[in-house]
Amino acid sequence: MSPGGAAPKVVILGAGFGGLELSSRLSEELGDAVAVTIIDKSDSFVFGFSKLDVMFGKQPIADARLYYRDIAKPGVEFRQETIESIDPVAKRVVTDAGTYDADVLVVALGADLDPEATPGLVEGGYEFYSIPGAERAGEVLADFDAGTVLVAVLGPFFKCPPAPYETAFLLHEMFEERGIRGAVTIHVLSTLPSPVPISPEVSGGILSALAERNIEFSPSSRVTALDPATRTATVDDGRTLSYDLFLGVPVHVPPAVVRDSGISEEDGWIAIDPATFATKFPDVYAVGDVTTAPVPRAGVIAEGEARTVADVLLARLGDAADAAPYSGKASCYIEFGGGVVGKADMEFLGAGPPSGSFTAPSVALTAEKEEFGASRRRRWFGRG
Repeated sequence: MSPGGAAPKVVILGAGFGGLELSSRLSEELGDAVAVTIIDKSDSFVFGFSKLDVMFGKQPIADARLYYRDIAKPGVEFRQETIESIDPVAKRVVTDAGTYDADVLVVALGADLDPEATPGLVEGGYEFYSIPGAERAGEVLADFDAGTVLVAVLGPFFKCPPAPYETAFLLHEMFEERGIRGAVTIHVLSTLPSPVPISPEVSGGILSALAERNIEFSPSSRVTALDPATRTATVDDGRTLSYDLFLGVPVHVPPAVVRDSGISEEDGWIAIDPATFATKFPDVYAVGDVTTAPVPRAGVIAEGEARTVADVLLARLGDAADAAPYSGKASCYIEFGGGVVGKADMEFLGAGPPSGSFTAPSVALTAEKEEFGASRRRRWFGRG
């Protein structure tokens, strides 16, 4: 693949779940026989669930960061640079620090947040899906003592489908511990018809927990605008809801550099073969939130997709057997507060229709989730 017998060059754009899993797998299987470069504008990785820990004061952000400089794997090099352009035909990437020509290019840049897409959100509410947003929301929560909290999904799809409900459960727990739960109303609004539309069982587990905690839920409801002066939210069905604190999951958009590259479709997202994650350009793949794969946008999903791309590349670059098509299987842990965690086991691309099963919250699953994080810290960063 590379001239003169040189190690093939794999350039991975983005160091989230997908990029980290793919680079780790290639290094484990091929070592220095492949030259992997990961490019990301950030200096560190933070698990999505750690943002809730930051927002609810359970962990300082400094303790949640896993620094890319700690990556020490054969054949892998990390570059902290901002990507300025992507040429999918030439497989060439230009950053603010240089140019990279790849034999294989993998785009794993995720989805960006667009708080300004919802009028009034920036001025009259708080997003909690970014690290700065989680920190700001946490500062407000520390002083909140009474009123109505709206937790609202603002776009048609979003990362980590359980997160709005986890937020509501943790709000309930926080206010119970402070002795002010009776003075607070919590209301979750989602653009989806149920918490997890493909699985009545998982949705039922979440809905039961909401009802037990007296948390109101409005499905198929999109907040279209906030009025910061009156603290009211307008819903697409004509309702207006008063609030004292608004926590929003912002509209998700494709990264501008992807939209401008020619690799994406008209809507800005990258179309892929869901069996292999190949794009319409030879030797160019895409995984994670930036794609149109028929699965939810979530870290564990991106990780599974990256494993499939690794299998595809190992079959090409090494002696591995042909890769099996991506199955769309994933397990997702759900925080319920009170020190317990539930789990959803999902399958999206099996022989039958998409489905999911629910395991009730328990301390055992809390330990399982902790090991999930610890195992990734070990594999990706060499940290205990």
